[in-house]
Amino acid sequence: MSSLPQLIPDVDYLLHLEAEELAAALLIALRSQRQGGGVVHLTNFCSGLTSHPGHPASYSDTRRDQVIQAVTEAWNWLEVQGLLIPAPGTNGAHGWKAFSRRAEKMQSQEEIREFSRSRKIQKDTLHPRIADTVWSAFMRGEYDVAVFQAMKAVEVSVRQAGNFGAGDLGVDLMRKAFHEDNGPLTDKETEKSERQARSALFAGAIGSYKNPHSHREVDLRIPEEAMEIVMLANHLLRIVDARKPK
Repeated sequence: MSSLPQLIPDVDYLLHLEAEELAAALLIALRSQRQGGGVVHLTNFCSGLTSHPGHPASYSDTRRDQVIQAVTEAWNWLEVQGLLIPAPGTNGAHGWKAFSRRAEKMQSQEEIREFSRSRKIQKDTLHPRIADTVWSAFMRGEYDVAVFQAMKAVEVSVRQAGNFGAGDLGVDLMRKAFHEDNGPLTDKETEKSERQARSALFAGAIGSYKNPHSHREVDLRIPEEAMEIVMLANHLLRIVDARKPK
């Protein structure tokens, strides 16, 4: 059984954590302290945090208000993310919460931290071509799918904007579309070196992040890495929009 004071014994450290960081430990503590029917209650939980002065499973009463505020913020984060949901029946109406199906699967603080990191991608910042499919895959933790869908959208967008055929694919398509001399999407008003760099940018992105996912299983588990690749695709899509023939 792991109480919150056992997981985070240093009050100063606890108060230094952001809500989502504290939530990782809080959910683990709640897992081991659920009451009948697997439910938890914020007031009940907080009352036990300072009720045993000097005990290793309790915080000093002198910091009670600060601790409760921090725990309440972390609890609210868990609710907003759909990890704590209203308990069934009348219990839910009286503030009792149950673990969601996703929360039940989370067995460690690291799993919760990864979940938190995956939430940092904002749907409204994504290009309309990828906002729904890529964001949904990201929320499910399918980072390889999110990256593939994002780069595939770049390929399709370039093909359509440059009026290429279905047989034009991958790196070759990018080099044709952004060829420094005759590419339909190249910007003739820029220096030739810049046009060459733009062609290399698109070809490199597709060759590095779309083609491997097309030909083999790619193990992509780090949400920050996936997010960076998705945002690269997002930027490329906006470049294509700007280069579409008027």
